[in-house]
Amino acid sequence: MHVLLIGSGGREHALAWKLAQSEQVSCVSVAPGNPGTQAEPKCKNVAISADDIDRMLKYAKDNAIELTIVGPEAPLVAGIVDRFQAASLRIFGPTAAAAQLEGSKAFAKNFMQRHAIPTAEHATFDQADKAIDYIELHGAPIVIKADGLAAGKGVVVAQTLDEARDAVHFMLGERRFGDAGATVVIEEFLTGEEASFIAIVSGRQCLPLASSQDHKARDEGDLGPNTGGMGAYSPAPVVTPAVHEHVVRDILQPTVDALAGDGMPFTGFLYIGLMIDAAGKARVVEYNVRLGDPETQPLMMRLDNDLPTLLNAAVDGELTAHNVQWLEGSAIGVVLAAGEYPQGSSKGAPITGINDAEALGAKVFHAGTQLNNDQLETAGGRVLCATAVAASLEEAKHIADRAAERVSWPGRFYRGDIGYRAINRKSPAIAE
Repeated sequence: MHVLLIGSGGREHALAWKLAQSEQVSCVSVAPGNPGTQAEPKCKNVAISADDIDRMLKYAKDNAIELTIVGPEAPLVAGIVDRFQAASLRIFGPTAAAAQLEGSKAFAKNFMQRHAIPTAEHATFDQADKAIDYIELHGAPIVIKADGLAAGKGVVVAQTLDEARDAVHFMLGERRFGDAGATVVIEEFLTGEEASFIAIVSGRQCLPLASSQDHKARDEGDLGPNTGGMGAYSPAPVVTPAVHEHVVRDILQPTVDALAGDGMPFTGFLYIGLMIDAAGKARVVEYNVRLGDPETQPLMMRLDNDLPTLLNAAVDGELTAHNVQWLEGSAIGVVLAAGEYPQGSSKGAPITGINDAEALGAKVFHAGTQLNNDQLETAGGRVLCATAVAASLEEAKHIADRAAERVSWPGRFYRGDIGYRAINRKSPAIAE
């Protein structure tokens, strides 16, 4: 089977690595891919931008692609699945209508409110003065989100009124996110512990994946500015068996049933970002319509199924015939980022030490890298992810942290405390 995988980040490298392990797969074309995907067995990069739907469609037709998997959100929101389905091509991902769950935060909040899915109180604004009036009425901390896609940078958790006002001026006043920030959603600040709950979905059928948790704050102790994610681990002890059952019953299944009932049935990876309070009550922080990054890296390290079998079953509406299996123990991924991240990125700095890192038993997934005359260089904010799987989270973290130490470029930065919440947690009960 010739598979087309769309995207170029760490998530796509992990997916390509896992897809290529399948005996069913003869080739994985990754468009556009990165130096990491190009180096994987059975994988090749294709120089097509992830948002160039016309060329992607032609490539799939010309190369007898049997399954296309969409990694990032932008082509999903732009309707790539609709285009492929209209051409009778097999593709795993949600339609543009269903992808609004991520494409518009206002749509997602209204959807949850309409279907009584637990989430934070919120209001939507397109005028800065009215947004600031609302902020001053409700006080801080408070959360300001750009309505549209903003490459993971459209959320500000404001601890003070000044920070909240600045975020509104940045998004609505200065229009720094363009059309994506022409409307903002202002939300109640939720307390508790976050977790990522991801499922393979096919209409009303759901196959939950193992729980995971990422660290979005840049600095140790979960301090500093919000990022796309500085590391993740799986499973997440905060998702106990009771919490898992509650999330499936009260959030996941009602979400997919409501989408189907609204005439936009969902097929693809559905990511539900949760805030779980001390009593085990979960509320939705956000929906994503694709796998998370960096959660994908540890999840793919633990997955003990043939991935194409699961994804084909979802496309065929036959998910209920399958179970998902996980390696015992835990996996963790530590993101190596540019020192300027998330405000800036690094480009052209030579990277060394990946072979030494992988000799320790880690897998280093590429995200923001490029090749220049066979020299690997930085080409982004989040550059690499040192990932390991072991019998315990402590052991996996030890391997990943040592691997991260081996990799170097000027300004390289990573958090040394990824996984600390799970390691410090007393209860051993975890829902896989």
